[in-house]
Amino acid sequence: VQLQAFGGGLVQSGGSLRLSCVTSGIVWDNYAIGWFRQVPGKEREGLACIFTRDGSTFYADSVKGRFTISLDNAKNTASLQMNNLKPDDTGVYSCAITIRLASSYAHRRLRHYEYDYWGQGTLVTVSS
Repeated sequence: VQLQAFGGGLVQSGGSLRLSCVTSGIVWDNYAIGWFRQVPGKEREGLACIFTRDGSTFYADSVKGRFTISLDNAKNTASLQMNNLKPDDTGVYSCAITIRLASSYAHRRLRHYEYDYWGQGTLVTVSS
């Protein structure tokens, strides 16, 4: 399984970016794709995830209402639309896959250690 995140860059506060996660080699029908943010000195933060089984999506409180995760099965791509970006959103954004979770596992859905397959991240910098 391979994943690669694209779309990072420099944006002003209040601006928008759309990240893409291109996947290959997936052999499962049911899995979840998550987006995570890493800032130096802090634990990796789970931002959003989507479950292929039922299309359900979940968000961290820090991004709820501003970020939207989606999945294009035909293109094997998961996207993260980020609006109203803030300087605190700065970090390295990575996508990951887990086959161990169900959408009902509320306390585990955005925990980075529940995800087994990771792609290389893309840097997002939000200037004030």
